[in-house]
Amino acid sequence: MHWMVASIISALFLGFYELFTKHAVRENAVLPVLFFSNLFAATIWLILLALQYFQPGTLPSALHVESLTLFQHAQLAFKSFIVACAWMCTYFAVKHLPVSIASPIRATSPVLTLAGALIVLAERPTFIELLGIATTIISFVGLSVAGRNEGIHFHRDRWIIWLVLGTIFNGCSALYDKFLLGRFGFAASTVQAWFAIYLTLIFLPLVVGWKLRWWTRNEFYWRWSIPLLALALLIADFIYFDALRNPSALVSVVASLRRGSTLVAFFGGLWFFKEHESAQKTLAVLGVLLGIVLTVLG
Repeated sequence: MHWMVASIISALFLGFYELFTKHAVRENAVLPVLFFSNLFAATIWLILLALQYFQPGTLPSALHVESLTLFQHAQLAFKSFIVACAWMCTYFAVKHLPVSIASPIRATSPVLTLAGALIVLAERPTFIELLGIATTIISFVGLSVAGRNEGIHFHRDRWIIWLVLGTIFNGCSALYDKFLLGRFGFAASTVQAWFAIYLTLIFLPLVVGWKLRWWTRNEFYWRWSIPLLALALLIADFIYFDALRNPSALVSVVASLRRGSTLVAFFGGLWFFKEHESAQKTLAVLGVLLGIVLTVLG
């Protein structure tokens, strides 16, 4: 599968993930949602690891998890830490913001990824690819500005600040992924397996603190969207990691295409959560589509 096609398919499942996330955290305690969704993902990989150990050769090569050194485990644990910071910020923000606003703001992470790719990785996208990325980012900004009509003032809303912080961490994670998969040669399955396991371990003491009421917190309600968001992210990330392993893949372009998930989250937010619709939002979404087309054509 071409890495651009893989990036677009990953974006589709990432959009489902964002919708399931909104459903899971809406009027619900965030920390248990984070823990149980990651526990579900980690359990899947632990089962696959057990099969690989006790029944060698039964799993397809795409699901094979490599043996790692202590330093390599530390590299993957560091990725889990970055993502844990990102998710702590974004999940709390998504709980309090419309998904049709939160998703586009989260999608601006390609700005940071592009800057990092140009400076650190010395990537050189074509002019059309740069035009596509720029069009996509401008459209995201326009879609975010539309939030003012819904009473969301970006300069003083604390959940917007949390979302921006989460977006920064996500941008750092995307850049680090290129090093792990492109430079250091980790297999997608290896990154995803240990990433899920370490994330669960990171969230474990936090959910214990929530359970013991170490701080004022909300009640938790189990919802079917919790395992579904984990499953959607597993599929989205597996395809995404595999795309980044391609030596010709540009992390800036992959990150921009992956933000096409905003389209799924936007229309899903309007349809399922009855969020506010406006001409400005629709125009910005069309801009996102144009940006993705330009990026692919480039």
